[in-house]
Amino acid sequence: MSKADDIFISMCSDIIENGTTTEGQKVRPHWEDGTPAYTIKKFGVCNRYDLREEFPALTLRRTALKSAMDEILWIYQKKSNNINDLHSHIWDEWADESGSIGKAYGYQVGQVSHYPDGDYDQMDRVLKDLRENPYSRRIITNLYTFADLSEMNLYPCAYNVIYNVTQDPNEEKPTLNLLLVQRSQDILAANNWNVCQYAILLMMVAQVSDMIPGELVHMISDAHIYDRHVDIIKDLIGREKHPAPTVRLNPEVKNFYDFTTDDLIVEGYEHGPQVKNIPIAI
Repeated sequence: MSKADDIFISMCSDIIENGTTTEGQKVRPHWEDGTPAYTIKKFGVCNRYDLREEFPALTLRRTALKSAMDEILWIYQKKSNNINDLHSHIWDEWADESGSIGKAYGYQVGQVSHYPDGDYDQMDRVLKDLRENPYSRRIITNLYTFADLSEMNLYPCAYNVIYNVTQDPNEEKPTLNLLLVQRSQDILAANNWNVCQYAILLMMVAQVSDMIPGELVHMISDAHIYDRHVDIIKDLIGREKHPAPTVRLNPEVKNFYDFTTDDLIVEGYEHGPQVKNIPIAI
């Protein structure tokens, strides 16, 4: 059965059974009817997924993998902060009349900095360092720029990616690992979405760097379940589990900027019914 299911079930059970509540506290999020959106939360959750074993998609319900990839391309490949460059509507709530979400996400990836060996934005620097200096401990992207926070329509949630290369003596190629740091996460709405997104990002970057995609380590500072999601979560984690799907990329793509969602190949994805009409706190 899918190991991602087991991790998700364990995490959700721990939050519900051992988490603390924000009920009665001053909170920013609210429901569409204006009611405060309280949570049960755990601080400092860390989950590990090894892509050499299987792709970490939930089977308890379906994760829209191509849509997840589309958003990750929007941020790290297109370096866009405009929802008109995105096929899904998940950012519509935070966009202005022009479609911009402010100086957030892709905008930050695209900011160019000067180095002794040239000028590079964040993603181009990652790709260069993995080609030329793969064992560097400084291969990082960071979207949480304090000087620009006041001009972001939403502060970044998943904001920090650290790439790290290891070499197993029994492997012909080095392994690329990725650590994702997230300040806050709505577990029901976004957990496996983010996990699958960054697993796909790891796979893409590994492929164009001629490496093996290895571990995805996901660190969440504030892992929370909203009050109106608790019963949905309880039902979800009680469902039947299935084997993980096979997920791979078109091996012909050698340039990070050539990937499209058509290059994501998903096979054997068995899953439970979709959870519909999830209330989203804003």
